[in-house]
Amino acid sequence: MSVTIIGILDDGWAGLSDAARRRLASADFLLGAARTLALVRPHLAAGCKMRDMDGALSKTPEWIEVARAAGQSVAVLATGDPLCHGIAAFLLGRLGRDGIEVLPAPSTLQIACARWKTPWQDIAIASCHSANAGEWRAGATPEHGLYPVMRAIAQNRRVFAFTSPENDPARLARALLAAGYREARLSVASRLLLEDEKVWADIAVADAAAMQFAEPSVVLIERATDESPRFGLEDDEYRQRTPEKGLITKQEARALSLAKLRLKPDAVVWDIGAGSGSVGLEAARLAPQGHVWAIEKNADDAANARANAAKFRVGNYTLVEGKAPAHLDGWPDPDAVFIGGSGGELAELIRLALDRLKPGGRLVMNFVTLENLAMGTAALKGSGADWEVVQLQASRSQPILDLHRLAAQNPIWIITASKDSS
Repeated sequence: MSVTIIGILDDGWAGLSDAARRRLASADFLLGAARTLALVRPHLAAGCKMRDMDGALSKTPEWIEVARAAGQSVAVLATGDPLCHGIAAFLLGRLGRDGIEVLPAPSTLQIACARWKTPWQDIAIASCHSANAGEWRAGATPEHGLYPVMRAIAQNRRVFAFTSPENDPARLARALLAAGYREARLSVASRLLLEDEKVWADIAVADAAAMQFAEPSVVLIERATDESPRFGLEDDEYRQRTPEKGLITKQEARALSLAKLRLKPDAVVWDIGAGSGSVGLEAARLAPQGHVWAIEKNADDAANARANAAKFRVGNYTLVEGKAPAHLDGWPDPDAVFIGGSGGELAELIRLALDRLKPGGRLVMNFVTLENLAMGTAALKGSGADWEVVQLQASRSQPILDLHRLAAQNPIWIITASKDSS
């Protein structure tokens, strides 16, 4: 028997299409959240069996299969457009496409944008309708409930977000403030299509952070374009210890090291010996859908790395203060590893990195001493990994009276090792 996934909004039966009403009126078995079931209950056939999906999403495919096997026609209620952050994708993935029909209602996005009188074709869609993970904090990991929407905001000027009772528009506004987006503006629509519907347009983020919004609510976040480059920042743009005592990978070596890492947009990256954070932070910007896990043992450098992450509004970056290999066992397996400092544990770190790298992953290391170069190459010779060494010697112009000369930087060895993708 057929299964129909029907989009419904809070105006209930009145807002449904004729086709949706016919499917509901003839359904033998109806699934939906308690709130949506109540909207259509008076219009169902006398023998229609209803089942509340609240808290039981994982069981719904089995319920549907049992009903189909018994020859029953099944209808599933979903909010708005079931294929826009709705249940339809989940059910199609579990049940397949055959015998399933989707009848969407206008999405909440469409209705909210109509209320705000704003076009929506360039808007990115995200959701923080997830578990309560508390307030947003610098260095939050992908497990945080606000992480998906905060990444969407980092990558897009306009983002439409579905919220939840805990992760509401006010909490999202506070997260924006914590992440440095003080120029952002919010538009909020609460309880759309209900008698107590309320709409706000173009609220300052600081004002929204202190407001209360009724559920359910959706929010549009609009912010200014981030003008700083993803790649190629100047050394003096980074906060670092001076004079020349802080650890920062110079721009020339940083550019080649990042190129050798060959980062994909969703890469998981380890930055071991983060120093001032220059490599890890630019890696995070080059992998906006991924995440960088960094570790630094020097407290002053770690503080500078955190300050640089805040300055450049890098939200997919988690820094741990400590000495590797401590903490690494709790990190996800990486696509790329950068070692800028080893704290005397180089051989162990190389072994660990090659062991944990995903197939096809890359390990890149920077050395300025002959002893570490020798130790690194010796460790790689016994690893079975493919590797190469590049010596980089750059010179920068410096003024001398009314002329310029070239001043040589220290030579650096960049080692790249790759893990077999088979």
